[in-house]
Amino acid sequence: MQSSLNIIAFGKDDIDNSLAKMTGKQIDELAFGAIQLDAQGKVLRYNEAEAQITGRIASAVIGTNFFRDVAPCTNTARFKGVFDAGVRSNNLNTMFEYVFDYKMTPTKVKIHMKKAISDGSFWIFVKRL
Repeated sequence: MQSSLNIIAFGKDDIDNSLAKMTGKQIDELAFGAIQLDAQGKVLRYNEAEAQITGRIASAVIGTNFFRDVAPCTNTARFKGVFDAGVRSNNLNTMFEYVFDYKMTPTKVKIHMKKAISDGSFWIFVKRL
């Protein structure tokens, strides 16, 4: 069986189908950050690659609000506004570049926001550029 690193490619349109079949450990092994949020922005999952990018550990951020507590630099019209619009329309699938700079060296990243396939949650995928 292939590892999850070979199966999942950042930015793929069907990434939500693949993630729905993966275990938490497999999501942790992805080569890019994966953050799962509920519709209000509460962190449900924060994978190991994202922890490496930000220097934050999953256990410290799960259950907190991503936009207020974890990454206030994303609490902007260009980031949270796009997320909120996708939640309202129940159709989130967008990709853009951004700079993370909250309590870390400014880091240019590519963001892929995607509605989860089944449980009403949303994914934010992060790849360093």
